[in-house]
Amino acid sequence: MESTHPGNDIEALLRERLAPLAPSRFEFADDSHLHAGHAGARDGGHYRLLLVSAAFAGKSTVARHREVFALVGDLMRGRIHALGIKALAPDEI
Repeated sequence: MESTHPGNDIEALLRERLAPLAPSRFEFADDSHLHAGHAGARDGGHYRLLLVSAAFAGKSTVARHREVFALVGDLMRGRIHALGIKALAPDEI
């Protein structure tokens, strides 16, 4: 069965949007198939990101997530239903 949320398109879009953070590591996972049949599954995909960036050094988890959502938040109104984020500074890996 083909996904209704083409993860590769979203991955490319997220990479582009998050480029200003200059991540040294970017890992993307499409978990949409795990949520098939639940209400949010038809409105947008479920994704996870692991980002490692020097831009996150010295910042709280909340501040890091705010930076990410400032760059991709508009996608949450349609293409993305849920986005799990693990944002780390290089010295935290």
